[in-house]
Amino acid sequence: MLRRTLRTFAALLSPVLLNAQAQNPDWHKAFPAFRIAGNLYYVGTADLAIFVIHTLQGDILINTNSPEDAPALKKSMQQVGLKYSDITYLLTSHAHSEHDSALREIKKETGATVMVMQDDASDVESIAPGRPGIHVDRVLRDGYTVELAGVKLIAHHTPGHTKGCTTWTLRVLENNTVMNVVIVGGATVEAGTLLVNNKRYPTIAPDYLKTFSILKTLPCDIFLGAHGEYFGLKDKYARLKAGNANAFVDPNGFKTWVATKEQEFLTEWDRQKKSPGSPKK
Repeated sequence: MLRRTLRTFAALLSPVLLNAQAQNPDWHKAFPAFRIAGNLYYVGTADLAIFVIHTLQGDILINTNSPEDAPALKKSMQQVGLKYSDITYLLTSHAHSEHDSALREIKKETGATVMVMQDDASDVESIAPGRPGIHVDRVLRDGYTVELAGVKLIAHHTPGHTKGCTTWTLRVLENNTVMNVVIVGGATVEAGTLLVNNKRYPTIAPDYLKTFSILKTLPCDIFLGAHGEYFGLKDKYARLKAGNANAFVDPNGFKTWVATKEQEFLTEWDRQKKSPGSPKK
C-alpha cells in the first residue's frame, strides 16, 4: 500500500521539475543579497530570483521560491537592511512551485497581500504535491499596476511559459538617472512541452508569439528575470563587486536574450509541426 502511494505521489510530480532540480544545484544554493539600483534589491538564491522593491510604506516582493528557501530569504533581507516583517505585497513571475510555493508561509508570517495574474491564479490557489495553495487577494490582468508609496510596477501578461506568466516593469532612480527595469517572467520552452496539439493548453504557441512581440516593445535599461541564468546574475554580480556600478545595465543583453529565446521557440515549434506529439526533450 505504501509503495503504491509513493508511486502515485511520484507520478503526480512534474518530471520537468524533478529533472531541473537534479540538474541545477543553484536552485537552492545561497547567494549574497545586494542592491541592484535605486530601491531595487536581489534577495534570491544562486538561480531562483527574488526581488524586493523597498518603499517607505512597506516592501514589494517578487517571487518567494520554496519553503526551504524562506530562512535564506529572511537572512538576505537582513543583509541589505530590510525587514522581513515589512513585506506588504507578494507578487509572482509565473506559477511554477519553485518560484511561488512559499507564498502561503510568507503571507501567514507577514500578512502581505498576494497578487497574481488571472491565468495563473487557479494554479497558485490549488493544492498539489509541492504546492500548499494560497488564496489570491487580487487577481491581475495585462497592464494592471501595483502601487505603493509612489512606486509603480506594471504587470505585463507574457504567456506561454505558463498561462499567466508575468513580466514586471518599473523605474528606479540611480545617480539622478531614471532607469527602466524589466523583470522577465519566462520565455523558455521547457523539456516535455507540447507546442502542437497541446490539449491542456491549446493556445500555447500563439501565446509564445504574443510574448515575444510584447517583450520587444519594452524599454529596458536593467534586465532581470525569474532565473539568474536569464540575465547573467553571477557574472554581473562579480562585476558589481569589482566596482562596476552599472554592471546590471544591459539593454543589448535583453534584446539578445529575447531574440535567442524566440529563435529557440520557432525552431522547436517547426520541429513539432513536422512531428506532432513529440514534446521537447
